[in-house]
Amino acid sequence: MNILPKYGLLQYRNAARIYSKPVTESLVLFQEETKFLKTSVFIAHKQGELEELDSAVNFLKSFGVLIYADYWLDQSNPEDITTINTSQSRQQIENKIKEHKKFIFLATENGITSKECKWAVRYAKTQKDLNDIAILPIREDYTDYGGSEYLQKYPYIQKREAEMDQYDVIFPNGEIIELGEWLGS
Repeated sequence: MNILPKYGLLQYRNAARIYSKPVTESLVLFQEETKFLKTSVFIAHKQGELEELDSAVNFLKSFGVLIYADYWLDQSNPEDITTINTSQSRQQIENKIKEHKKFIFLATENGITSKECKWAVRYAKTQKDLNDIAILPIREDYTDYGGSEYLQKYPYIQKREAEMDQYDVIFPNGEIIELGEWLGS
């Protein structure tokens, strides 16, 4: 299995930089992009993992999708929100998950143990067809990935072993779809 290592994901963040910007400024800039004819994607992620989020957004932007990553791209939410346990915050996230066509969980080692992330994945499963949900598993450099239970239940994004910069969505039944094709479906 060729799960994307964290250092590999961070290369997408660095490759997309024309000049140096703080992570929070970079994430806010994605909000200004056009929505015309783009598949909308909700990214669930562990709060506080901004470099990983920014890198994943840059990676997915190369496929021409519209990204929503909860608090960082929504000006109506304050930047210092630390929990989604309030009913208003949960309702906002529920609405955004329903509103976007695809759901991707940025499954870092910390993300897979997060109660908030687990809740978001379970909720997405009740609102979306399994074909519209994917896990983006990210492991720490040179370590095993602890989220194998997600990879058995949900489609996940994997780098092709033989080809540079080619990614697929692997389904639990063994079906494989190229990531760009999946994002466009």
